[in-house]
Amino acid sequence: MKRTISKIKIEHRMRQKRNPILVNTIVKLKKTNVGIAKLLARPVKKTVRINLSELDKLVKDGEAVFISGKVLSSGNLTKKIKIVAWSASEKAKEKIKEAKSEFVSVAEEIKKNAELKGLRVIG
Repeated sequence: MKRTISKIKIEHRMRQKRNPILVNTIVKLKKTNVGIAKLLARPVKKTVRINLSELDKLVKDGEAVFISGKVLSSGNLTKKIKIVAWSASEKAKEKIKEAKSEFVSVAEEIKKNAELKGLRVIG
């Protein structure tokens, strides 16, 4: 049985965050997309860290995905995709560009797409 958290719990978790950009992002998303706000409000230990090789296996060509944590550089990316994530390592960003894919931070994507619609959520 999956446990869900309330908006009040999101508020409590936000108070523990030290990154002001992350806090502002969670506040904006809490109004438009509560599910993604909950993912970003998770404790650091529970955030997703995904390698490019795993991501390559999970997605289809031309797909747009949301990752609530960090994209790491292990493996290669062979598909042209759009990755919206909180962060990515420098090597991962280079490999994403080499694969002619696109990396966008969550804060940048909210400016264009406030509700983050059209993205497949991976963790």
